[in-house]
Amino acid sequence: MTQEKFTYNFSNIVILGGGISGMGAALLAASRGYKVFLSNRDELSDAFAKALQTHNIPYETGAHTLEKILAASLIVKSPGIPDTAVIIQKATKARIPVISEIEFAAEHSDETIVAVTGSNGKTTVTSLLGHLFTQAGMDHTMGGNIGKSFAQQVTESPAEVRLIEVSSFQLDGINNFKPKVAVLLNVTPDHLDRYDYKFENYLASKMRIAMNQDQDDYLVYNADDEAIVQALKTTPIRSTLVPFSMTKELEYGASLINNTIKIAIDQTPFTMPLEQLSLKGQHNTANAMAAATTAKLLKIRKETIRQSMQSFQGVEHRLEQVLKINKVQYINDSKATNVNATFYALDSMEQPTVWIVGGVDKGNDYSQLYHLVNKHVKAIVCLGVDNSKIVEAFGSCVEQMVETNSMEDAVRVAYKLANAGDTVLLSPACASFDLFDNYEDRGRQFKKAVRGL
Repeated sequence: MTQEKFTYNFSNIVILGGGISGMGAALLAASRGYKVFLSNRDELSDAFAKALQTHNIPYETGAHTLEKILAASLIVKSPGIPDTAVIIQKATKARIPVISEIEFAAEHSDETIVAVTGSNGKTTVTSLLGHLFTQAGMDHTMGGNIGKSFAQQVTESPAEVRLIEVSSFQLDGINNFKPKVAVLLNVTPDHLDRYDYKFENYLASKMRIAMNQDQDDYLVYNADDEAIVQALKTTPIRSTLVPFSMTKELEYGASLINNTIKIAIDQTPFTMPLEQLSLKGQHNTANAMAAATTAKLLKIRKETIRQSMQSFQGVEHRLEQVLKINKVQYINDSKATNVNATFYALDSMEQPTVWIVGGVDKGNDYSQLYHLVNKHVKAIVCLGVDNSKIVEAFGSCVEQMVETNSMEDAVRVAYKLANAGDTVLLSPACASFDLFDNYEDRGRQFKKAVRGL
């Protein structure tokens, strides 16, 4: 049964939010000749304001003018704006459709969409797939939740494949969005403050990535993730399910057998020993399996997949080795904005570690980190406006814990606490926007502070 497609009225579009996704949506709307107005509660960056002026797109900053917004035939909102926001509630009451930028972009794209989501690993998998597509000579764009927005990519040029990383916030605002290949890596508690502190609500959001797929599409999913496995039993999915597992051998899908990845989805199975992967660690093995399986579904040659998996160098801000100073290794893992991501980081530590942690708590449960902190962490440097929950969680796990409220101070303290042979790890386990613009800003400031030692 084909799902009924939602029809939009594009005559008068209001864009809420002037960040990367909002700007992309505004430029796409203008390029299609639609009447468009952008409303941003804060000041716009100089570059974005200039872009709007260049394309004669009217906008406002500092507040949302209710009359202009409620005159819209369609509202495209930033993923950072929750559905509980007053302006969204008023629009919903006025029966104005409110959608995400990826939904808007997809309405103007008939190319093949490959969409990657998950609580952790989605940037690594998206970047690895981008590397694979480049090596295969595939005409593609890459972005979404990283880099350029999907809408901006559609505005700028056509492509054979649109590769996009998508977040739960973006998926909340879709009705028709339909990827040819959807990749669901894992679902662990994250952003629970946005989902009424209910994991089941967050899980349901992630499952939306496949809700419009049909029998000609594919859902690549982690068969070791019990939350996903259970959700698939109760969620109507029409696409072909393609599992990957590190714990069991699958007749169809990707398996890890005797330290070798085996992908069996057609008549020519793909195999690759783990020792040949450029990315190391258990979590990266799962990432590699998901990416290679997707590449196989898109008919990329096995040798190209193998060479790409050997040459990929990873992504910035994810377990990124910055410098070694006085025999102390400094590692930037600023992209670890939830507990599960930090779990993988701490689990990979082989030397005594000074851990820099903190930021905006999203309803985190730190208990799963206790055994790793006891095993690997010699001291904790808290970095945030409010460190009380971290102090309470880990105060009895380490002998030394210091609170700081700037990156420069945090790095200086860590420098004093570390001895030769130790590691200093920035892995926040929290969102960044108490002190930083985003995780990239936090990572850049960490690297700047380390290089200034």
